[in-house]
Amino acid sequence: MDGAELLRATTTIVLIDYPGTAVPAALVRAGYTTIAKEGPAPDDYCEHVVEGDDVVIRKIGHAPAQADIVYSHRPDDELPEIIDLARRVGARAVWCETGSPTARGLVEAAGLVYVDTPQIADAAGSVRRA
Repeated sequence: MDGAELLRATTTIVLIDYPGTAVPAALVRAGYTTIAKEGPAPDDYCEHVVEGDDVVIRKIGHAPAQADIVYSHRPDDELPEIIDLARRVGARAVWCETGSPTARGLVEAAGLVYVDTPQIADAAGSVRRA
């Protein structure tokens, strides 16, 4: 399954770190419910939403009950915990912005779809759900 196909079947994405505010902004503007882990504490979950012309962050304090994709911009050694989160929220895939053979192996061994290209913000803009 490629990134575009996966995004067409997606409504909710959880971000575990991201390389700049353009990523959550692109996802929200493309129509995805976008939840991000914004800090190290277990309750540091926030939802990114559009208010007027801006994308703002609202603290929700917990991981979502369900998500389709967990996006990771973290090192490979953190993937086991990210994969556990993906399983808990029922995600089909882990999208690794900085992919590697190790990341692919860990995600696929967990029975999840692995995606590392294209960049998720670019793919969301071309799929656009909104």
